[in-house]
Amino acid sequence: MTAGDSIASRFPRPQADPAPEPGRAGLASPTMRGRRAKIALFGLFGCGNLGNDGSLEAMIEFLRHRRPDAELVCICDNPDEVTRKFGITTQPISWSRYLTGVPRKLDRLFLKIPGKMVDLAQTLRHIRKADLVIVPGTGILDDFGERPYGMPLDIFRWCLGARMVGARIALVSIGAGPIRHRLSRWLMTAAARMAHYRSYRDTQSKEFMESVGLDIGRDFIFPDVAFKLQAPANPPPRSGGAERLTVGVGVMSYYGWYGFARGGEAIFAAYIKKLAKFVVHLLDNGHDVRLLTGELTDKTAVDALVEEVGRARPDLPSSRMIAEPSLSLHDLMLQISTVDIVVATRFHNVVCALKLGRPTISLGYARKNDVLMEEMGLGALCQHVERFDVESLILQFATIVLSREDYRRRIIDRVRQFEDDLDRQDAHLLTLI
Repeated sequence: MTAGDSIASRFPRPQADPAPEPGRAGLASPTMRGRRAKIALFGLFGCGNLGNDGSLEAMIEFLRHRRPDAELVCICDNPDEVTRKFGITTQPISWSRYLTGVPRKLDRLFLKIPGKMVDLAQTLRHIRKADLVIVPGTGILDDFGERPYGMPLDIFRWCLGARMVGARIALVSIGAGPIRHRLSRWLMTAAARMAHYRSYRDTQSKEFMESVGLDIGRDFIFPDVAFKLQAPANPPPRSGGAERLTVGVGVMSYYGWYGFARGGEAIFAAYIKKLAKFVVHLLDNGHDVRLLTGELTDKTAVDALVEEVGRARPDLPSSRMIAEPSLSLHDLMLQISTVDIVVATRFHNVVCALKLGRPTISLGYARKNDVLMEEMGLGALCQHVERFDVESLILQFATIVLSREDYRRRIIDRVRQFEDDLDRQDAHLLTLI
């Protein structure tokens, strides 16, 4: 499948599983109420973030395989893009964002309160026939780059609407925290409290929600749902010593936790400068580099890094450093399958590298990267994106090169365990749907 192809054609529709035992069918059982169950999938999908869309794809694949009679609708950031990619009905998360002209001016005049009332009315209108609302993965319960009246309020409103019409809510392998703004924390905690099923992609997410007052006694921990995606043909990386390798370097247009805050440009410039120094080290030592991305906006970082490396090595042949776009996690995994080692910032760059058994170094912007790496036995190979030291990164890379086959075997074994764990979560979800 090419990058621009629709993913909708990839989903088969086999026969549904046998009906659950009496008393075990959830509110959204396909045979309930004498009609097809309606399942709403909620999240920031279609906005160019490959990890988010990959999480949605994994859930759609599961539902179409195990509950093919259910009616699916996606409540998302970019309805047209999600419909194009996945072939499902969509609704916007927020209608007030589309106000133009005089209505938009009036909304601003009255402190955006009319727009929020429109959003609430439309939410109740569109959620009233849903039996189940699923949030499939993503870091839905953090306020990275968000103000309280953005996504924190949106998820609260949709969860409140679902409870008002009697729909169940399932938060599935989600990431949580940090939520730094007090109002955002209240809104997101209240939304989580309304859920009937909650699972987190790591221990720190569950512990964070406990720290903000949520009762987690019946909650679960299961791996990120992107580990369920089908991997491409994956030739093993080259074996041996420190011969010429291809290194995947995942870049991100990172401007700090709140990208709209002051100082963001300086953070981005420092990140690119240090990353370029590391890339030049790789190139000078005979290795090739493939740049990896996880969001469409990362092209800004790619261009800046290529320019910085070009200034340092103006005669570098173009074949030594490859930068190709990725439009899905499948594209990303295809690119990763051609490299031997990965150094990445974005969480789902790390997830895809590990899924393919690639020894990985994380330059993360949040603890979620570190926790995943620790679960893989790679905790010593992490640094923070704003504080990483290039010399330490070079030493970490040298460590991986010397023992990369041992790392690879360890990662592959752990990924198999993750996939088994996600199969167990599927059994939980089938009692709801």
